[in-house]
Amino acid sequence: MVKSAAEHYDVLILGGGPGGSTCGALLRKYAPDLRVLIVEKEKFPREHVGESQLPPISAILNEMGCWEKVEAANFPIKIGATYTWGSTTEPWDFEFLDLDAIEPDAQRPGRFEGWRRDTAFQVDRAIYDQILLDHAEELGCEVRQETRADRIEVDGDRIAAVHLSSGAVVTADHYVDATGAAATLRRAVDVEVTAPTLLRNVAFWNYWDNAEWAEEIGVGATRVHIRSLPYGWIWFIPLSPTRASIGVVTPADHYKSQKKSPAELYEEAVRSEKFVSALLTNATPTDEVKSTKDWSFAVSRTYGENWFLVGETAGFADPILAAGLTLTQTGAKELAYTILELERGELDRDWLLTRYDELQRNRVRQHHRFAEYWYTANGYFDQIREHCTEIAKDAGLSLDPAEAFRWLSTGGFGDDVPGQVGIGGLDITGVKQIMQRFSGKQAEWTISGKNVFKLNLAGAERTTVGKLQDGRIVPVPSYTRGERRLTLLGVQGALVEILKKHSQIDKIMAALRERASAEYSPLHVELVVKHAMQTLEVMANDRWVQCSVRKGKPTLNLETPDEGQIIKTHQDGSLVSRGRASAYQGLDPARAE
Repeated sequence: MVKSAAEHYDVLILGGGPGGSTCGALLRKYAPDLRVLIVEKEKFPREHVGESQLPPISAILNEMGCWEKVEAANFPIKIGATYTWGSTTEPWDFEFLDLDAIEPDAQRPGRFEGWRRDTAFQVDRAIYDQILLDHAEELGCEVRQETRADRIEVDGDRIAAVHLSSGAVVTADHYVDATGAAATLRRAVDVEVTAPTLLRNVAFWNYWDNAEWAEEIGVGATRVHIRSLPYGWIWFIPLSPTRASIGVVTPADHYKSQKKSPAELYEEAVRSEKFVSALLTNATPTDEVKSTKDWSFAVSRTYGENWFLVGETAGFADPILAAGLTLTQTGAKELAYTILELERGELDRDWLLTRYDELQRNRVRQHHRFAEYWYTANGYFDQIREHCTEIAKDAGLSLDPAEAFRWLSTGGFGDDVPGQVGIGGLDITGVKQIMQRFSGKQAEWTISGKNVFKLNLAGAERTTVGKLQDGRIVPVPSYTRGERRLTLLGVQGALVEILKKHSQIDKIMAALRERASAEYSPLHVELVVKHAMQTLEVMANDRWVQCSVRKGKPTLNLETPDEGQIIKTHQDGSLVSRGRASAYQGLDPARAE
């Protein structure tokens, strides 16, 4: 028998979902000569769970050149989420933007500009994934659907070849595993997988026709609704004017103890939740109830000699933060940029690989920690209270806002944009508001009541991070001390420059406003200053800044309001302006000592 000659590509991507198609599209956009093959075992369109997005995806879609295509599909515009979660059963909203910014006369399809930059989509994955895969193919990726990777040839830590179900043998310079839970390459190279958290849930879901929307804001904008149950939670995600995704999440141990089928548990949950059941008066389920393990996990590494892991195969975080698609497509962008630079050969290979690995695994770890906090802070979980207590104990987590903030910060605050701080779609004020709402206690600020701030670089090492820009990874200087990094870019970089010259808060503020005025419109100057104060808080907690008080001088006054435009008590369909949740209240002469 004559062995078939191997087909060779620059990049072979296994998996045609959002991770694979995003990576492939960006590779071809910036390097149209690259030969990229995407292999997908199923025939699109096909259903898939995980429909809710966060705003960073919109910017990636725009960069890929397909935001308009997704917008033309008329998916609901996601402007946030409404929860019953925490110390009370009163619904509250987490918004992506000030709702007053929504243009009442906006038309669809719209453009990626203005308030739409701060929104996301709620997508029917059968349609969404098809759009992305078709777009990657239009950009020049070769796509083979209904084709499995039957055998992976492994030579040490290298992939030697992939044998496809079609009989073809494919080799590549770079192999990408974007197969999600199947983890085809990951299993072949035997990457260690750990479950570093007790968040081991199962999910049951179905799709419904003719479900009512809970609310419609402006031109098809709405929120995801999350409702707590005594034994978990239920999601309601509008996917179109007539279609909705409804799912139930509960600990695996609780599900086993109930001795009920997935359909029985699901139907009982949907009927018992009055808010959701009221939206289903005229609705019918479209299929049988589906189920999956939603076990949070992490991998020991995301790359080898010539292969990479991306998306869910590289780690999974509990869906309560709706970060699955965002982690996948953000990671896919990072991977595309990494491969592009490896192909150019101008940047250090080890730095590129280590950078990619640390970013992906740290993001998953951060979301694990934040999800642990969400679960342990929900007083409505009567039937699984002991389970949540065990999560808190295992994590070493206290619900006190000050202690919880310090605990969360030990996992680091992610900076998808180098020089900025935040996690799970929230800035630092939002994080503190969540903690305040969950605990019922006032969240404190380390820098509030202080007026002297001195830069502390003792023991720090000069290192480099990378900024993604137009298909290139631009090296940016930074400082590293232990697991803490201080990036000399964006707001962090501006603060470092200012703190090298000034230590008194009034002079720091004056310098911040002068710099912001030179770079931004007058409308955005105070927003930049507020974000700078949030960044200063993180820098102080990470010991990059030493805070003190000089008597007789005005001090910084920061507080965390209970109600704002981003985190607020829910009002059905309301566009009432309630005042932005403002971390920075200004200098307080009355507090001068």
